[in-house]
Amino acid sequence: MELRKAIWDDAPAIAAYNRAMARETEALELDEGRVRAGVEAALSDPRKAHYVVAAEGGRVVGQLMVTYEWSDWRNGHFWWIQSVYVHPDFRRKGVYRNLYEWVLAEARAAEDACGIRLYVESSNDLAQQTYENLGMERTSYQVYEVDFVAESS
Repeated sequence: MELRKAIWDDAPAIAAYNRAMARETEALELDEGRVRAGVEAALSDPRKAHYVVAAEGGRVVGQLMVTYEWSDWRNGHFWWIQSVYVHPDFRRKGVYRNLYEWVLAEARAAEDACGIRLYVESSNDLAQQTYENLGMERTSYQVYEVDFVAESS
């Protein structure tokens, strides 16, 4: 299995996996064009985010996206893991663990990173157990939002 930063040619797979993840975890059908544009925007501007993919035989089989949040308390960036997806045929085979360990090492080596965070659907018990098994700790924070895109749908 090859682990690497995503390239432009990975955009169709990443967008498809983002849509599949939304279907599986939240029963949402995301707009294909909007998702593809969002992926391409991230691939075009590393200040927005970067993707890490796992590939086998040239095919993307897993992915995650990293975005950044400045912490004035820590004088550094938290790296947020988002858009996690592993193709069903490759689940429970260490794909996510490998992606996570890649990002953890990358963040530890970065001068301005102060930690890694992620959010998870509250009913996704399997994912939560996976994150805890990797040494991540549940925090006391809850996420609140105003979603301008969902409001307009």
